[in-house]
Amino acid sequence: MDELICVADFEREAEKKLDPGVAGYFFGGACDEVTLGDNCAAWRRWRLRPRVLAGLGEWDTRAEVLGAEAAMPVLVAPVAYQRLVDPEGEIGMARAAAAAGTVMCLSTLATTRPSELAAAVPEGRRWFQLYCFRDEAVTRALMDEAVDSGFEAVVVTVDAPRGGRRERDLRTGFKIPEGLGVPSVQAALGTDRAVTIEETFALMDPALDWSDLEALASASSVPVLLKGVLTAEDAALAVEHGAAGVVVSNHGGRQLDCATATADALPEVVEAVAGGAPVFVDGGLRRGTDVAIAMALGAEAVLVGRPALWGLAVGGSDGAASVLELLRAELELALALCGCASPAELGAEHVREAPPAAVYSA
Repeated sequence: MDELICVADFEREAEKKLDPGVAGYFFGGACDEVTLGDNCAAWRRWRLRPRVLAGLGEWDTRAEVLGAEAAMPVLVAPVAYQRLVDPEGEIGMARAAAAAGTVMCLSTLATTRPSELAAAVPEGRRWFQLYCFRDEAVTRALMDEAVDSGFEAVVVTVDAPRGGRRERDLRTGFKIPEGLGVPSVQAALGTDRAVTIEETFALMDPALDWSDLEALASASSVPVLLKGVLTAEDAALAVEHGAAGVVVSNHGGRQLDCATATADALPEVVEAVAGGAPVFVDGGLRRGTDVAIAMALGAEAVLVGRPALWGLAVGGSDGAASVLELLRAELELALALCGCASPAELGAEHVREAPPAAVYSA
């Protein structure tokens, strides 16, 4: 993997390696994939403002994430069905995150149960991404297993009351292979049978409201974060109703096409929260400079899903760890050139909106 020197290299190699249906499932977005592409492009609409003669000889990427130290403000986002790309799946990803000194967020739709992940990688920091089910007992069972297994936070995804129209999957006819179920959901339902993704989504509650968030947050012994926030209005309501943090996310462009890119939504969310809770962001981050921009705009940390998955597809746990280390090294370089000793020193003074493209045209 030495010849793979950036995230884009891992992306190209993963696409070559994966079956077209699997690649389409993980690479694709909703409808015309406007938001999918804009998520990446939006980080390029900002420019860093480097500072010189800062008198620094060392730079440290460590950051505080929900009150505990991580080696960098780059976390692993929840991604479903990781055994589609690697035999170890989520366990391999958790090993990579632990090796990188950062947090992994396990999906409800994982091919590994929270308790199994904790037993396999006890040294890792873990969050649990939660979909809420019509049967509250199923939701509670999922949360209880995660919390009892040492997961530090619950990340409730709220931008999927219905699944987005993912046309790559329709064109390839891709289906999750029979037998590759969702063991945590199966355990909560009390069945050994592999539950299909269609069955799982049919069991989810599409009618959640703010009172449901408040009930979840008040009943939880760990912080409850809200994932899928793109507006100032929802950010303020999230904090008002007990969220311990918000994740600016559009589901990787897989839900509502033409939704706001996360880099564009981040500033208004940070302003609305006004320091009342940490703000995280995912979507389209491909470089350490993207991470630096997100931190300067007020994020406490970022989450990366596809880049880490590409690493897992190319080289298993070592490949995912390589991607995370690439991002950490690029962030460290950005810190040095911005005159900052750590990510915490990045602020609004380090970024500006990019000039119109015409400024650079011939």
